[in-house]
Amino acid sequence: MANFSHSTRKNPDVTAARDWVSTLAKYREPNQWRSSFELGVSIIPFFALWTLSWMSLSLSYWLAFAISALNAAFLLRLFAIQHDCGHGAFFKNRAVSDWVGRAIGVLTLTPYDVWRRTHSTHHNSSGNLDKRGMGDVHTLTVAEYKAKTPMNRFWYRVYRHPITLFGFGPGYLFLFQNRLPLGLTSSFRFWVSAMGTNVVILAALLAVYYFGGLMPVLLIFLPSTLIAATAGVWLFYVQHQFEDTHWDPDKDWQLHEAALHGSSHYILPSVLQWFSANIGIHHVHHLYSRIPFYRLTEVLRDHDELANSNQMTIRESLANARLHLWDEQSRRLLSFAEARALYG
Repeated sequence: MANFSHSTRKNPDVTAARDWVSTLAKYREPNQWRSSFELGVSIIPFFALWTLSWMSLSLSYWLAFAISALNAAFLLRLFAIQHDCGHGAFFKNRAVSDWVGRAIGVLTLTPYDVWRRTHSTHHNSSGNLDKRGMGDVHTLTVAEYKAKTPMNRFWYRVYRHPITLFGFGPGYLFLFQNRLPLGLTSSFRFWVSAMGTNVVILAALLAVYYFGGLMPVLLIFLPSTLIAATAGVWLFYVQHQFEDTHWDPDKDWQLHEAALHGSSHYILPSVLQWFSANIGIHHVHHLYSRIPFYRLTEVLRDHDELANSNQMTIRESLANARLHLWDEQSRRLLSFAEARALYG
């Protein structure tokens, strides 16, 4: 598992974590041409592969499925661009960013305005034990888990099981949960976002069914959506769920400290880093979310402290799927077995 030494995690220290904001501000300006290029090289191949997969249905269902599975990588990248739009980091004009984000939200099955609000909540409360519940992976402390009834412990273990988190969970999240503005149902604006996105998605699927029947839905739409959703959920999980992550009660919580120490630096092969739009450089993103994804590598190039902080390899990240309980005493995430060995 990722085991960040305290000397690494505490360099820079708490004061420096806050000071990074002024240092990173110079990277926040997007380049209009670069942003347009990144959008183009993501969305054009996406539709081209959709078309190729559809044409392949007459030759081989397996070939159509394989192409749609490959296309999931471009769908994942489009979600990452939508993510930057939500932070106002992709285009200088906020209205342009928002409408690009809304359009991509139809492809990613994500109501843009709803997601932008919940994701903002995530950024403003990540690592805060007293403000869990929106835009994060539900995590209990050891004490909270012990205080629950046996049945509630069982359901928490079901929720945290990899089959749920990375098997059933992504499909449920993107196909069903995103259809309603859960947590924001009192606002008409978010109902418009959710229902408007649903209407366009339904119209697009009906058009696909009308012209191609059920197979394009089953062998193109669903595989690319579910594979991209699973990859996205995995990336979100490893960005904050690791042994030496950072949680504090509200009275001790500090935004920039939580951003720096509670977000990982996921080391990926260059091709995976490209398709995930540098989202693995997550500690920098949380420190300054207005930095466009294509400038995050500039930050690492210019600042060795950040380049060497919170590094996590793919092999290390796989072990994090067994960590489920935050131990406030040792300040680390534990597996159920470790918690039982320590506290009974």
